[in-house]
Amino acid sequence: MPRYFAYGSNMNPERVRERGLAVVRAEAARLPGFRLVFDKASPAHPGIGHANVVRDRDGLVEGVLYWLADEREILKMDPFERAPINYSRERIAVFTDAGPIWSWTYFANPAVRCAGLRPSRGYLAHLLAGRPFLSAAYYERLASWPCEEGD
Repeated sequence: MPRYFAYGSNMNPERVRERGLAVVRAEAARLPGFRLVFDKASPAHPGIGHANVVRDRDGLVEGVLYWLADEREILKMDPFERAPINYSRERIAVFTDAGPIWSWTYFANPAVRCAGLRPSRGYLAHLLAGRPFLSAAYYERLASWPCEEGD
């Protein structure tokens, strides 16, 4: 069964439903060796950053692992992520309580990345909606992330 690991705004299950993904189940997952950043520039909102993950040997990203109804479901996410222009979709191993599982996820392309960006408060709210899937410490770290006001 195909899977999709969300670490950004798609940690919000309602957002994923609105985007039309047929999800069989969702569970907590971790991506070791990476860290969360908000360096994907928003062309519509200067200074606002969207989620991305970058390699960091000591890092750990938490997120939601969605089990998809079939192989074609992940194609529904590409337009929302503007893949392959803004993000590339790649297969990675994430970890659940059952062990490693191969999954799709998205990485921001270098051409759209910019240091020093911050998420908007409205965007960060989507990440915080993933609370049932996150450890308390990770959730608190997200909740205290510096933000720009607005959506």
